[in-house]
Amino acid sequence: MTETLNADLYRRAVELLKPGDIELHGAVVHTSLDGEEESMMHQLTLDAGDVISAHVTDEDTYVYSGNDSDEFGVNQHHGRTIDGDEFVWECQQLMREGTYDVVLYWEATDDHDAILDDLRGVANADEVVGVTEEEYFAEP
Repeated sequence: MTETLNADLYRRAVELLKPGDIELHGAVVHTSLDGEEESMMHQLTLDAGDVISAHVTDEDTYVYSGNDSDEFGVNQHHGRTIDGDEFVWECQQLMREGTYDVVLYWEATDDHDAILDDLRGVANADEVVGVTEEEYFAEP
């Protein structure tokens, strides 16, 4: 049952990436964090954003949260550049079967695999599945 739910989540993540004004890459980060570990989920989001930002921009970034605006949903966060307020990454935290999964996406770069590897090193990331406009793929 979990495999079917995950495959559906991956397919929906692929659909989020297309078609758009810019090419996007993404990842689904599965965690074992539950609703009682919200502060750890927050830290995971910050750490994942830092990983992505380090790969896709040389500018300083900040996190803009859906909790800060009615334009976005709760548990939806954006990494933006400080100087230009430009998109760097976005994520949505999803509670599924009692634990959090995080769907992340960012402007496509040549180092998608390196970003995925670094995301796998983020604390509390149990599994990271890469997502592109064409497919999703688990750890090599």
